[in-house]
Amino acid sequence: MSVVEPNSSRKPVSARFAELDWSPTPIGEISLRRRLDPASGVDIFEVKLGDDFLMSSQFTVAEIELARLALARLSGSASAVAVGGLGLGYTAQRVLADDRVQELVVVELLEPVIRWHRQGRVPVGPMLTADHRCRLVSGDFFAMSAGPGFDPDSPGRIFDALIVDIDHAPDHVLAAGSTGFYSPPGTQRLAGHLRPGGVYALWSNDPPDAEYLDVLSEVFVDVVAEVVRFPNPLQGRDAANTIYLATKPG
Repeated sequence: MSVVEPNSSRKPVSARFAELDWSPTPIGEISLRRRLDPASGVDIFEVKLGDDFLMSSQFTVAEIELARLALARLSGSASAVAVGGLGLGYTAQRVLADDRVQELVVVELLEPVIRWHRQGRVPVGPMLTADHRCRLVSGDFFAMSAGPGFDPDSPGRIFDALIVDIDHAPDHVLAAGSTGFYSPPGTQRLAGHLRPGGVYALWSNDPPDAEYLDVLSEVFVDVVAEVVRFPNPLQGRDAANTIYLATKPG
C-alpha cells in the first residue's frame, strides 16, 4: 500500500516510510519524514534540511539533558524560560516538566516546524500546544538576541534561563546569520537577556570547543562543557553530544 500524507505534494511512498511534509524555507527545503523502525516496531520521526539530517525522535537523550542540566543549575526562580529552536519539541517538553516553570517561550525560525506541532504531526506537538505555559513564537532567535529579546509581547524581557539547540555547533552553523551570536560581543548581548544568576545552555553536535569555552568565560561564570553519551543503534556504538552551561554573574 502506498501513502500520501495530507498537504504533501510529494510522490506516494511505502507504508513503512512516509514524507509527511515538505516546504521551502529561507535557509533551504525542510521535510518531515516518518519511518517504521524494523527492530522496535516504533515510528521514528526525522527532519531534514536539504540533504542534512537535523533531528530524529530516535535520538533525544541530549536534547532532554540540555533542558534538565540548565534548570538543575538554577537556584531560585525558574519561572521564565526561553528556548531557541523548537525542532521535534523534546527540549521544550523537558522544560515544562519542571513545576517551577510558569512560562516558556520557544522561538523557531522555520514556520513549517511550528505548523507540524500545531497540527499534531509530531508526537510532542499536542502536549506542547495544549500547555498554557508554552508559547511558540515565529522568529530568528539570533536576530532577537542582538535586538529587543525573545518575547515579542514584552520587548526587553529578562529570562531565568536561555536554552539553545539550533546550529550543529558554534563553528558549524546552519546559516551565516548566526555566526556573530557565538562571538564575544554576541555573547555579551545574549547575557543581557538573562537575570543575574540566570543560566545559558547550548547543545552542540561536536566535541567541546576550547575557543568557545574561552568566549563564554569572558562573559559568564561556572562555564563547563558536559559530554552526553547515548547509544546509536544505527552505528552499533555510542554517540556523544556536548552541552555548554554558563551562569550570569550576579
